[in-house]
Amino acid sequence: MNQLTHERMTQSQVRVPVAVSPSHVHLTPAVIEQLFCDHYRLHERDRLGPAHFATQESVTLIGPRARLTGIRVIGPARRMNQVELSLTDALRLGIDAPERAPGDLEGTPGIVIKGPRMEFTLKVGVIRALPHLHMTPHDADRFGLADRDLADVISESDARRIMFRAVPVQVSADHRFELHLDVDAGKAAGLASGDHVSLRKHPRLAAART
Repeated sequence: MNQLTHERMTQSQVRVPVAVSPSHVHLTPAVIEQLFCDHYRLHERDRLGPAHFATQESVTLIGPRARLTGIRVIGPARRMNQVELSLTDALRLGIDAPERAPGDLEGTPGIVIKGPRMEFTLKVGVIRALPHLHMTPHDADRFGLADRDLADVISESDARRIMFRAVPVQVSADHRFELHLDVDAGKAAGLASGDHVSLRKHPRLAAART
């Protein structure tokens, strides 16, 4: 049995680092200019992966009930504007944000985003991000997974305890191998950034490939 086959057959033993993210925003170049200034470039604060970083810049989110300040912008600039909220923050703002995989924005509510230069009204793009797995194409090949596949995440200390079912897999060379959770999901599962969980294929996916 070669190493590739062995890893694919023992996915319940694959350790996945956890990254817990507070509410944050992804912005297009045009909106970044509107909020900050013409030809503005985001400034890196913390590296989050090969291509992604938390920036020094933050914005204020204005909802029907309240506003939240100090919401971090995640770089680099994106093709679509997206606001990822925890359930707690969505309720505080008064926004009925659906739970979606990142990038699934059709029919989602909007919000007002305030920067140092001006406000911008986002028509759609506010979600509560589902727990999701980021991995590189190399990782996906090692574990026999593909983009948009599903996986189950289980406790390291108790292999019978499934913590998250049918977690969507997102594959990109820009990603770091991590399970991404919002703050509420992390608290509910007793997980923090730097913890590890175990990975196995979701039964529906495994059945489809047998």
